[in-house]
Amino acid sequence: MGGDSKFLGLLYISPYVIGLLVFTAIPFVYSFYLSFTDYPLMTAPVWVGLDNYLELFTSDRTFRKSLSVTLVYVFTTVPLKLVFALFIAVILNYRLKMINFFRTAYYVPSILGGSVAVAVLWRYIFAKAGVVNMALGFFGMDPINWFGDPNYALFIITLLRVWQFGSAMIIFLAALQSVDKSLYESAAIDGANKWQTFRSITLPLITPVIFFNLIMQTVQAFQEFNGPYIITNGTGSPLKSTYLLPLYIYDEAFKKFDMGYASAIAWVMFFIIMVLTLVAFWSSRRWVYYAGDKRS
Repeated sequence: MGGDSKFLGLLYISPYVIGLLVFTAIPFVYSFYLSFTDYPLMTAPVWVGLDNYLELFTSDRTFRKSLSVTLVYVFTTVPLKLVFALFIAVILNYRLKMINFFRTAYYVPSILGGSVAVAVLWRYIFAKAGVVNMALGFFGMDPINWFGDPNYALFIITLLRVWQFGSAMIIFLAALQSVDKSLYESAAIDGANKWQTFRSITLPLITPVIFFNLIMQTVQAFQEFNGPYIITNGTGSPLKSTYLLPLYIYDEAFKKFDMGYASAIAWVMFFIIMVLTLVAFWSSRRWVYYAGDKRS
């Protein structure tokens, strides 16, 4: 009987295991091998050792530009998105009329934000004759070339990412609702105002969720592709000011058919994500508090 149960258990998880191996684990390892090869896709890969990585860090100006743009994008979008998501979650944690409707309405952009249709809509909203410039004209202001000016283009891409705050908001909302209400009552008795209560009770208790959202949003920001690609027609214009690393990887792999070089870029990005994640885990010992934590 026990053997049959184990067999059934293995049978039930086999679709996931097969999918993990075929679509994740094997391509992951194979891409690492390809990063040391010259692989034009139409012929067999040829081993070149560290040549791809040496070229990346010594002579590839496009890579350096794309990396700097990506880092600016990540370190801008992640804090803004987390702060905005937490702010909305705190508001939606109050008992208000039609609160379920508002929670759903604020979550919808997270579902639609990565879609092609919304990215196209975003491009028309900020076009020269778009809604935003029409609103500026109504107040007597000159229209702004949002996608033609390097000073604004990355901001618009960032804004699209921040607008997709729904998933982080829902997680924050669940954390806020799990905080023991008696702690708030004790703080009120002691005369603490709302800001003091939030800073001294709410924030420390939800730091594990803040940490989780920080890691997930950082990884997702590094992998952002749909919005920047559609809005800029895949060019990362103007002057490569929105040319994120995923766009560069796509161009090298599927436009230039240099799969080995694209794999090297992808592994550099993976290494950067890994280092930032390890730094976040190391720093979490100083600011993340778990139940039963004895730290003073």
